[in-house]
Amino acid sequence: MPKVTYIEPGGDEVQIDVPVGWSVMQAAMSNGVEGIEAECGGSCACATCHCYVEGELAAAVPAAAEGELAMLGNVVSERKSNSRLSCQIKMTPELEGLVVRFPDAQS
Repeated sequence: MPKVTYIEPGGDEVQIDVPVGWSVMQAAMSNGVEGIEAECGGSCACATCHCYVEGELAAAVPAAAEGELAMLGNVVSERKSNSRLSCQIKMTPELEGLVVRFPDAQS
C-alpha cells in the first residue's frame, strides 16, 4: 500500500498506509488525523477537506476537475496553487510518499 504523510495543523506528521483506490480524505478520517472535517463525506460539496499537496509528488497528482476548482473557491484558509480537496485525490501506487498538509482551519 502506498504511504501518505499527513501534516496536521500543529505540525505533527502522521504516516498512513492508504489502500489503492481510497481517497486521501478517507484514510485521514479513518485514522483520526487532525485538521480535516470532511462534512460532506467526500462528495466534493463542502471544502472542509482542503489540503496543500507538498513536495515533488504534487505534479503527479491528477489535475483538479472543474467541480473541485469551484469548491476550492469556498475554502476558509488561504487558497494556494497547491490547494486541493483531499476527497478528490485517489491513491495510486504512483503516489507512494505523497505529503499533504492540512490548514489551521476548515470552517
